Amino acid sequence: MSHEALVLCRLDELVEGQARGFDPLGTGKDSVFAMRHDGEVRVYRNSCPHLAVRLEYRKDRFLSVDGRQIVCYAHGARFLPGTGLCVYGPCLGESLSALGWRADADWLVLEAGQLEANGS
Repeated sequence: MSHEALVLCRLDELVEGQARGFDPLGTGKDSVFAMRHDGEVRVYRNSCPHLAVRLEYRKDRFLSVDGRQIVCYAHGARFLPGTGLCVYGPCLGESLSALGWRADADWLVLEAGQLEANGS
């Protein structure tokens, strides 16, 4: 397993009520997204637990219009931003895959190994 650090963005670039997608492994698609919810940074794998499809309908569009829930635009599933728990839709009760991260000099950093371990 790789322990390479993957820098996503500066922490101050994550704004409350918005999400940003990232392609840390250079695959040509955003495989993870990060957001700030209730002041806390959250990072999730960009994959709906229902059919393992990407959540957003276009670049960085992961949230409901009011910014209060994460939405899978393929199936209409809705997830709580703080936990990733599905509260509506075909994967009710399942959760998004949260990823561990760390702050390094005000940068949001992931460990590459957690992405590779799940085939992203």
